Amino acid sequence: MTDCKAFLKATHTCVIVPTYNNQGTLVLVLDRLQPFAEDILVVNDGSTDDTEKLLKNYPHPISLVSYQSNRGKGHALRVGFQTALSMGFEYAITIDSDGQHYPEDLPLFADAMQKHPGALIVGNRKLVQENMAGKSSFANYFSNFWFMIQTWQYLPDTQTGYRVYPLKELRATRFLTSRYEAELELLVFQAWNGVRLVSTPIRVYYPPQEERVSHFRPFQDFMRISVLNTVLCVLCLCYGWWSMLFHAEFVKRIGYRLLTCWDLLFALVAALLVPLPLVFVFKWFLPQTDRHKLKYHKILCAYFRFLLHHIPGVKITISNPYKEQFAKPSILISNHQSHLDLLSILSLSPRVVAMTNQWVWNFWIYKPVLRYLEYYPASEGLENSEGHIESLLKRGYSIVIFPEGTRSAECKILKFHRGAFYLAETLQADIIPIYLDGTGRVFPKKETMIYPGKISIFVGKRIPATDKLTGENYREKTRYWHRYYETIDQEKPF
Repeated sequence: MTDCKAFLKATHTCVIVPTYNNQGTLVLVLDRLQPFAEDILVVNDGSTDDTEKLLKNYPHPISLVSYQSNRGKGHALRVGFQTALSMGFEYAITIDSDGQHYPEDLPLFADAMQKHPGALIVGNRKLVQENMAGKSSFANYFSNFWFMIQTWQYLPDTQTGYRVYPLKELRATRFLTSRYEAELELLVFQAWNGVRLVSTPIRVYYPPQEERVSHFRPFQDFMRISVLNTVLCVLCLCYGWWSMLFHAEFVKRIGYRLLTCWDLLFALVAALLVPLPLVFVFKWFLPQTDRHKLKYHKILCAYFRFLLHHIPGVKITISNPYKEQFAKPSILISNHQSHLDLLSILSLSPRVVAMTNQWVWNFWIYKPVLRYLEYYPASEGLENSEGHIESLLKRGYSIVIFPEGTRSAECKILKFHRGAFYLAETLQADIIPIYLDGTGRVFPKKETMIYPGKISIFVGKRIPATDKLTGENYREKTRYWHRYYETIDQEKPF
């Protein structure tokens, strides 16, 4: 049996206790944790009872995060993970504050961590026990079934909150939900990203019905889980299930994932689940105003960001050292390696408009979406689009342009064309450089497969339209920015 307290300290592991209105059991849970864990982080999810007072008067050292309104367990976990990461922890063990989990089982998790480093470890309760509500058993079996469908993996208990999370794997995770069902969502996304899932037996205590304090709402929470499972099933068709079915990871679990043209077909379907139906709602039922058009841009930006951050096996990092908010319209320039480049940039801000290929511009599925977004076809040429681009800039939108004009198959910086810098000079627009690394390796040119890997997005310093250091005219600026991208491509200082 591992010396639990020393092991957790050595592995930089904290214990996170999310709590909401559990004043009757919280202190006892914390007391029972003391012999096993030194670093305890309590997240007070807007409790309205005496929780805050009890925590402030608690005699042993704990870290405390509190906020006023109840946001749900998923939000509390997200806050706990972010806080733990900022404090330098590498793992977090989550335990509920209602007294159902046994703090004395922490050594079991320590043993499992020692045997399975880097894994997400999930407690396994007996799903049929004295005093366990029938609705809870059903919810567990229901969740386990859909988890197996979505990930092609089996876990005997997907609903327990007693778990070990490798925090570095959660850095780029985007949550769909903020309440009870967020724990299922976390399991599915980590499974898709190749994180190993391990189950370890634990005990659980279910008090008699008259003593029980539960925030589980059978109808509402079951409906939320059902909606989440529907979304996850659609996404697994787009990204996960087909790739696991057709490739070696499904058979051998060798640690990488490929997405075939089947996945691209389903990804196309997923891309149309939101943009196309929504555009008809905005065009037919809402006033044609800039405010509603911007709302549509915001929804799609959030959707693009979600798609980008949930490609299985692909990790996204964003470096924005100058805190660019894209509030002031500008010309965004970027190197070009992959079809994923535009998705990466459009996910940064809703106030970005792009150029499209002629076939995409005229394709019947995309046509109504692109015209409502006011994208512009490449066939018109940048100079001929000057009036349209000027109108967009005046209304607060930035324009993304790839000066290379085409994707680089070798992921090298190609010759820059002058159009972007001519427009910036003519329209007196600022320039914001964006450098993309890894998109061409994840989704290479002339291939129909997406490979596992890392995509880095670097947002450079905004250069004012009046700046002369980058060149006196657009020809000089073209040469300057080409050298800038060649340098950053070699040094990669992010």
